[in-house]
Amino acid sequence: MPKKKGKGGKNRKRGKNEADDEKRELLFKEDGQEYAQVLRMLGNGRCEATCIDGTKRLCHIRGKMHKEVWIAAGDIILVGLRDYQDDKADVILMYMPDEARLLKAYGELPESTRLNEGIAGGLDEEDEGAGDDYIEFEDEDIDKI
Repeated sequence: MPKKKGKGGKNRKRGKNEADDEKRELLFKEDGQEYAQVLRMLGNGRCEATCIDGTKRLCHIRGKMHKEVWIAAGDIILVGLRDYQDDKADVILMYMPDEARLLKAYGELPESTRLNEGIAGGLDEEDEGAGDDYIEFEDEDIDKI
């Protein structure tokens, strides 16, 4: 029988989150960068995001962040704008929820930005009843079935 050398496979390594414990310095945007909120993930290392300047852009997640930082819809990200393509950008950094709250407190993000929702721009004030996904049936309808 072969001698066991390791302590487990890649699933064991996947569970480690050493980087979450340490606090990192809050980075603000510079020239050629913009804050954005992720609308939806598209796959293949791309996402669709609405920038704070009001433009909807197709963002590419750079290789250093790929499979290291998990981005979901509604997250606040820092994107690098492209000089030659205004409708595309590159994701530089994803802000943790507490960092996004600090950005909003410092006035970097507008007050209309919703941070705690899973999907950016989900239900607006005029669409309050649009979240109902069930249908009510009358008793006569059930008897016919």
